Amino acid sequence: MQQQTGGENELIIGRNAVLEALKSGREINTLLVAKGERNGSIGRILTECRERKIVIKEVDRRKLDFLCGQGNHQGVAAYAAAHAYAEIDDMFALAEERNEPPFLIVCDELEDPHNLGAVIRTAECAGAHGVIIPKRHGVGLTWAVAKSAAGALEYMPVARVGNLAATLDKLKERGVWVYAADMDGTPWHDVSFAGGVALVVGAEGSGVSRLIRDKSDFIVSLPMKGKINSLNASVAAGILMYEVSRQRTTGKGKA
Repeated sequence: MQQQTGGENELIIGRNAVLEALKSGREINTLLVAKGERNGSIGRILTECRERKIVIKEVDRRKLDFLCGQGNHQGVAAYAAAHAYAEIDDMFALAEERNEPPFLIVCDELEDPHNLGAVIRTAECAGAHGVIIPKRHGVGLTWAVAKSAAGALEYMPVARVGNLAATLDKLKERGVWVYAADMDGTPWHDVSFAGGVALVVGAEGSGVSRLIRDKSDFIVSLPMKGKINSLNASVAAGILMYEVSRQRTTGKGKA
């Protein structure tokens, strides 16, 4: 199996290598296929990836050459996940095992692996039961994420979902309130995080998307007293996670 380990991903190169990874049940973040490449075992690889709902991206062959270090990729390569993904049911089971209301972190299109890793690390420290990320428009469990998480991936379930908005609807059906961290909301210290909590953290720069904001039950804001008007995503998430943790520890809904 040909593999290259970079700062963010482990890249599996070539048809046989990718097929063996799929056969072994290896978690794959993304399949890369050269544009127009469909002959031979490529069809089998594509079928397997579609059945497993793995993200498939068509790329220019020259880009694939570059990513693979001019290695013999045969028109296909795959980014392997640094850790196996969990299911949302695993998170609810963990909450039940601890006899606690569900406490989940939802990442809406976070692109920076260092931010996602920091969120996962803080979530584990703050007592959350799981982190939910989208399959598209956001970073997966890359090796850079694993490094930033500093071992937290071994303890914190991370689920990857195809439709974040639909997932929020399902969480609501299971008694979870959705809180989006965004501008022009209720000040964080005036919010009660009683019961089941899904805390939504938006993308770097653009924040929470309009659809996800509309799906949220509450908008929670942090005061900006300096010259800039936003915090790093993982920093904002950390402050709010520990407020949820504080309220659960003290039983007080306000500071």
